[in-house]
Amino acid sequence: MDKKTLTFEDVADLDFTTIIWIAAPLMFLLVALESYFSYRQKKKLYGGKDFMASLSIGLGNIILNGFMKFGVFAVFLFFYNISPFRIPQTWWSYLICFVALDFMRYWSHRLAHEQRFWWSTHVVHHNSEYYNLSTSFRLSWTQNLKIVFFLPVILMGFHPFVFLVVHQLAVLYQFWIHTEYIKKLPKPIEYIFTTPSHHRVHHSKNEKYIDKNYGSTLIIWDRMFGTFQVEEEKPEYGITMPVDTYNPLYLIFHEWIAFFKDIFRAKSLKEAWTTIIGSPVDYHKREMAKKADAEVVPEE
Repeated sequence: MDKKTLTFEDVADLDFTTIIWIAAPLMFLLVALESYFSYRQKKKLYGGKDFMASLSIGLGNIILNGFMKFGVFAVFLFFYNISPFRIPQTWWSYLICFVALDFMRYWSHRLAHEQRFWWSTHVVHHNSEYYNLSTSFRLSWTQNLKIVFFLPVILMGFHPFVFLVVHQLAVLYQFWIHTEYIKKLPKPIEYIFTTPSHHRVHHSKNEKYIDKNYGSTLIIWDRMFGTFQVEEEKPEYGITMPVDTYNPLYLIFHEWIAFFKDIFRAKSLKEAWTTIIGSPVDYHKREMAKKADAEVVPEE
């Protein structure tokens, strides 16, 4: 297999944001339609301030990625060039890349819920108490840290074009599952693919729903690794320690602020490490308990 080293000149015309930009008009149209029908049917699926926060976060993410894309792509090129493997660009290479990437997206997503460091890169996607198509716009401005989870896929030898097309399609897939208008789909689809029903569970803070249904496009990983939960009771959306603001910057960085405060307060390396890999849910429960204790008025 040819091990030709790729350079920026070889892929100068490769813009890996193209698919999202092509889809953007349709996405905004669907958001507008969902918002309109929600208003007409008095479902209250949208809140004005919440929507503006989601929109601001999404637009900021697009701008930031525009500045960072060459750096991200340089990382992809580096690891592709050091890989001893080359997978040819054929129709089946896209399918294999899709499965491999979806597997890694499951684990990166799972760790983003189970460890405080990675949760800080993801919490903004969950801190809305609304669930609608615009919720998909809430992508963290620090999410590119999770590139480390995708490097094994690059090292398998997939051409960067194949990887980036598959990755963009995976991101685009996430859009339509953020809705309450689509109920349960036919059983074969519900068994294999992540659906709105599955993802509503994932965004819920109901006790039985917490840390479930991490699948990106395929839900089979959750079934295989014991994190699957069917939608039963009505989901209650948001995070276990709510944030009482619509300020986009605070929504993005509040968990980072709390995280670094706890790191600096740590009295040992072991305590700092425990903070880094500790469960955000356990942390939230401790903080909520402290807050409740502080609000108790002592008897005279």
